[in-house]
Amino acid sequence: MAEGGEALERIAAALERLAPPPSPPTDWLTHPAYMWDGTGARAVPVLDALPLIGLHGIEAQKVALRNNCARLASGAAAHDVLLWGARGMGKSALVRAAVADVQADNPKALVLVQLAPDTLSSFPALITQLAPQPRAFLLFIDDLGFAADGRAEMLALRSLLDGGIAPRPAHVRVAVTANRRAIVEREDTSGALHERDERDDALALADRFGLTLGFHPADKDTYLAILAGYLTPLGLGFDAEEAMAFALTRGNRSGRTALQFATEVAGRAGLAF
Repeated sequence: MAEGGEALERIAAALERLAPPPSPPTDWLTHPAYMWDGTGARAVPVLDALPLIGLHGIEAQKVALRNNCARLASGAAAHDVLLWGARGMGKSALVRAAVADVQADNPKALVLVQLAPDTLSSFPALITQLAPQPRAFLLFIDDLGFAADGRAEMLALRSLLDGGIAPRPAHVRVAVTANRRAIVEREDTSGALHERDERDDALALADRFGLTLGFHPADKDTYLAILAGYLTPLGLGFDAEEAMAFALTRGNRSGRTALQFATEVAGRAGLAF
């Protein structure tokens, strides 16, 4: 029996040596941003963000989101935010830029925490870590969309936003970008038994955001104005017909396309943004 006990002890000791050491607790007080992977967070020492003034064609959205982030950072009441609409019109860039702009005034007041959509089930663990922290946190879910098998994640996010039995701290808010307000994929669901219930679930989720910002495709004038906003500060002009042809090859007129064409024009001139 003693020999058996010694063997078990040796096995246990070997398993301990093989097992990776537990991750150290996250220092939530130092960095401007973090990436949450579902079990822990990776610090982002420098937040990759354009200057807020460098985003063009979305003036009203810039003011609304920046004000909401400033309120969150100051400890005042702030909304969860849904940014929805056309691709390439600056939804994700605006989230990063607004947070960075607020951090410029007070680097320690507000933190951006980006989550992958498949980590939604880990929200309770993340909230437990953030609740005692003396900083405000904006949880960022980029390009959210739910397929037919995503009901559990949708309900998890709904519960976080409004409806869970455990209160969410007032200094933790959520910003979500999506291509559609209903946050569901475009699929042919004509044969689904619960199509109406699924649609109601998606709309119920969208309704839980106190601030909803729409981003719409740029018309020709808006596209050219965005482009001028990038190039004029560099003292550069551009050919409108070439700019429109550039957009045509990419299939859309958007802020992203304007930035890409501006990069081409600036590069030809030997300049950088």
